This record gives sequence, C-alpha cells and structure tokens, in this order.
Amino acid sequence: MSILDLLGNPSNSSQHGEQVDQMNAVIHWLMLVLFVGWTIFFFVCLFKFWHKRNAKASYTGVKNHVSTHLEIGVVIVEAVFLLGFAFPLWAERTDTFDRVVANDPDAPRVRVVGQQYSWTYHYPGNDGIFGRTDNSLITGDNSLGIDPDDPNGDDDFLSTSILRLPVDRNTILQVSSKDVIHNFAIVPMRIQQDCIPGSEIPMWFRPVEKIETFVVCAQLCGEAHANMKGSMEVIDANEYFEWAKSRSDEELAKKNK
Repeated sequence: MSILDLLGNPSNSSQHGEQVDQMNAVIHWLMLVLFVGWTIFFFVCLFKFWHKRNAKASYTGVKNHVSTHLEIGVVIVEAVFLLGFAFPLWAERTDTFDRVVANDPDAPRVRVVGQQYSWTYHYPGNDGIFGRTDNSLITGDNSLGIDPDDPNGDDDFLSTSILRLPVDRNTILQVSSKDVIHNFAIVPMRIQQDCIPGSEIPMWFRPVEKIETFVVCAQLCGEAHANMKGSMEVIDANEYFEWAKSRSDEELAKKNK
C-alpha cells in the first residue's frame, strides 16, 4: 500500500496516471519528512530556549551560517523536484499530444464547456468536425450558440448529463467556459485544466479501464461551486462509436425534417 492509498487517493485509470502518482508519492514523502523534522525542531526550541533556562535574553543571535546552508539545501531539493519530475512530465505530455494529433486523426474529440454550475459536452458528430459556435447565437434551445447555417454542425450533438468516452483510445478534450474561470478535473484520470472564458484549451488522456466516475470543478466559481459536478463513463470502444453514431444520426434527422 502506497502513501497515496493511505491518503484515500482514488485508483488510477489512465495511461499516464502512474507517472503522476509516482511524482505525488515522492512529494508526499518529502512533506512527511519535513513535517516530522520541523515538529522535532519546534519542541527542541521550546525546551532549549525555555525562559526559566534562559532568563537573560541574547541580543547577538546566531553567529554561524547553518541556517543559510539549510535554506540553500531546501532550494536545491525543490529545484531537483521541479527539474527532475515536473518539467519532464510536462514536456512528455506536450510532445506526446503533438504526436497524438498527427498520428491518430480519428481520436475522439469533445468540447467541454463550463458554466455556473454545470458542464456541457459538445460532440462533433459523424463527420468529426465541430460546427462553428458564436456566443451571440446562444438561446434557450441552443446553449452553446452552434451556428445553424454551418453544415458542419448539423450532426453535432450535446450532452449535459454524462461525458461518455471509449476505453483504450486517445481522447482529446477542448475545454472552455461561458462565464467565469472553472477547472475541469477527473481525478481517476489524473487530468485537470482551467477553463478560461474566450479560450479553448486542449487536453488529452487515454483511459485504460471501463469506469463510472465523477467530473468536478476544482476552481471556486461561485456560491454553488460544490454542486458543479457531473458524471463520466468509459465504455467499450465499439459501444461508444455505436452510441455516438446513433446520437449524431438523430440530430441530422431533426435538421433534415
């Protein structure tokens, strides 16, 4: 059992999640060592500098450079973690994303749009192309402002109840927001990304097992922030593509009536 299991961390369900967990485990062990060390130091100071043992105050202070050396050591350790763990993981994810886009053009894509206090998922339909959106076109029946005159959007479909994705397939999510800054997080997939109004930020992952879990907002976004959560389901790839085709055909049939 790892330290993350003891802390109640949900099991990993993504291809890259093991690297994230390894980094988090090392950081938590370091924090534990620092916590124990500083606690011991605190009680040593309480005992050593107790006023009854040191009735007369010292105005000269510490004359050696131990504290300076300790501070430099802490900076070096933090730099090692940043350069040795965080940066390589970030660089690998960025480089791999470029390869996914180039080598896996059929990777499922979903636009994720946050708003107080819900998520909307925009699927591109059978043609794999998202229809143009414009905020000025947003109405009660068109929550994302999909342009009705753009033929690429005729087979697009929306989901507000659940984010459904295929297992063992690279998946690209394009996250945005309609109002304030949100943060789209799926903890078992070890992914998290700010949703910025006016920007569409890509993120990707590869689910490695079928799972039903929660999608949450990890950024305080208003009074009902705690209620901003949704559901996610990872299903068999064939089942997913059949479901997506069925939903897309339904939308296209509505437009052609």
